[in-house]
Amino acid sequence: MKAFIETLKNIYKIEDLRARILYTLLILLIYRLGSFVTLPGIDPTQLAGLKKQTSEGVLGLLDMFSGGAFSHASVFALGIMPYISASIVIQLLTIAIPYFQRLQREGESGRRKINQLTRYLTLGILVLQAPSYVANLHAQIPEGAFILKGALFQVSSVIILACGTIFVMWLGERITEKGIGNGISLIIMIGIIARLPFAFSTELVARIERQGGGLVAFLVEIVMLFFVVLVTILLVQGTRKIPVQYAKRIVGNKQYGGVRQYIPLKVNAAGVMPIIFAQALMFIPITVSQYASSDTLKGFGAAFANFSGVWYNLTFALLIILFTYFYTAITINPTQMAEDMKKNGGFIPGVKPGKKTVEFLDDIMSRITLPGSMFLALVAILPAFAMNFGISTQFAHFYGGTTLLIMVGVVLDTLQQIESHLLMRHYDGLMKTGRIKGRYGS
Repeated sequence: MKAFIETLKNIYKIEDLRARILYTLLILLIYRLGSFVTLPGIDPTQLAGLKKQTSEGVLGLLDMFSGGAFSHASVFALGIMPYISASIVIQLLTIAIPYFQRLQREGESGRRKINQLTRYLTLGILVLQAPSYVANLHAQIPEGAFILKGALFQVSSVIILACGTIFVMWLGERITEKGIGNGISLIIMIGIIARLPFAFSTELVARIERQGGGLVAFLVEIVMLFFVVLVTILLVQGTRKIPVQYAKRIVGNKQYGGVRQYIPLKVNAAGVMPIIFAQALMFIPITVSQYASSDTLKGFGAAFANFSGVWYNLTFALLIILFTYFYTAITINPTQMAEDMKKNGGFIPGVKPGKKTVEFLDDIMSRITLPGSMFLALVAILPAFAMNFGISTQFAHFYGGTTLLIMVGVVLDTLQQIESHLLMRHYDGLMKTGRIKGRYGS
């Protein structure tokens, strides 16, 4: 406790770090207040149907990402997910289209152009999602709840929802630029954390009301949750360095060399990005089904809205595995790594520099990515197993899945940035036993 208090004092002493933390908290407070501002023209006391719809399933997960704004018919109801979806599409285009590849190689100017294109694509996605959300409002709440009616409500709501998402994007960019941590990730995380007290209290009350050891079962759930959190931390951090002798065992090379050396590769090189990508795509069937008129398409959307269903979890797991390979491929370049090793005079014992080193590194990544991606997919679908064991939907979201992985990853990244500020000013870090590792290493 004494060391913790001393660390807080050190944080307060660093003026720049103190200002960044306070600025971040202020922006997050603005976002949370906006989540409770209902769309003009709707009676906020008649949203029971919408809240019931978002109490479970994929819409419940979407409501959690928005911090409850979706179920409150807030001006921030669509949250940041349209921007995430646009970012995914742009990153896919950087692989397939030469124009985007050139932009990626142009440095800062190319990055600004890609960000601008991402914003334009976000607007395009909002043109589809905002009318879909308004249509869902008409289906879930009574007509008497609409103070404004007809085209006036439709047009004004679509414009406000689009502006709300753009404003949330702007808030996230301000945090990244002037605050601490990644703004977009923090906005998603704060929405998830906002739902935790409600989910915790709901599960506690439900267990107490049950007969036959309900409180004991709740304590077992807490212990299991603690264990899942520890496993998730290990998964997010991955393995920073792989010993050469283990790497050679992976590829079937028995010539270890005499010196214990490490290769800077991670078992989980993609972090939580594959889950964020996959989750954004899982919202597409729901959006499409809102416009569907045939029973087949509506049934298709309903199947993928069942958070604990087989088809939803199977598709989700496969997407995570595919995106893990994809994201690893665009972030880990064996050719560049081999060239850097050669320039710095480094080498892998028993492996020739150049092409052989590239093949060796590529072979290692291909083999260790599969178990890493499968383990990531397993953690992602753990909430479905938790629900099948009788845990409430709201509380089950924290037993893995996108919510827990995002929370752990964002917290580790933010703490790592704070620790970097402390170490740069020659203060002790946040931990005595070693430095904090975020999703992308130290």
